[in-house]
Amino acid sequence: MASSVYTKTGDTGTTGLYTGERVPKSSLRVEAYGIIDELQAFIGLARAYAENARVQVELYDLERTLWTLMADIASLNKAPDVTDQQVRHLEKVIDKFDEKLEPLSNFVVPGDKRSSAYLHVARTIARRAERALWRVLDSGESVHESNLRYLNRLSDLCFILCRVEEEIGAE
Repeated sequence: MASSVYTKTGDTGTTGLYTGERVPKSSLRVEAYGIIDELQAFIGLARAYAENARVQVELYDLERTLWTLMADIASLNKAPDVTDQQVRHLEKVIDKFDEKLEPLSNFVVPGDKRSSAYLHVARTIARRAERALWRVLDSGESVHESNLRYLNRLSDLCFILCRVEEEIGAE
C-alpha cells in the first residue's frame, strides 16, 4: 500500500515539531522554517537555470544543508546540526568566488540572466528567513546562534553567486 501524503493531523491548525510537540501553524518557529522551505525551492529553481557548473554544485549543497537547518529549527532543545563549521564553509565559498569578480562600483540591478534573477529572489528570501528567526529569538524561544549566522552568510553567498552567473557565466 502506498503511503499517503496527507495525514489529516494538521487539519486543526497545528503541526508537529521533531520533538513530537504540537504547535500552532501560525507560530513564529513554523513561519521561520516555512520561509526556509520556500528559500530551498528558489535555490533549486536557480540551480536549474545556473550556467556555471561550480555554482550548480554549491546550490545543490545549499539545498541539502537547508533540510538540516529546517530540522534544527523544528527541533527544540537539541544541539544544532548546522554549526559554525558550516558558517565558515560558506565564508570560504564566498571568498573563493569573490576573488574572481571585479570590485563593485555601483548597485546591481537584478534580471540580466534568469539564474541570477532567481538567486536575487533567493537572497531576499534568505534575509526574510533570518528576520523571521530573529523574531523567534526575540519572542523568548530558543534559537541556535549558528543558524542565524548561517542564514546571514547564505544571503551574502546568494549575492556573490548572482554576480558569478552574470559576470562569469559558464566555465
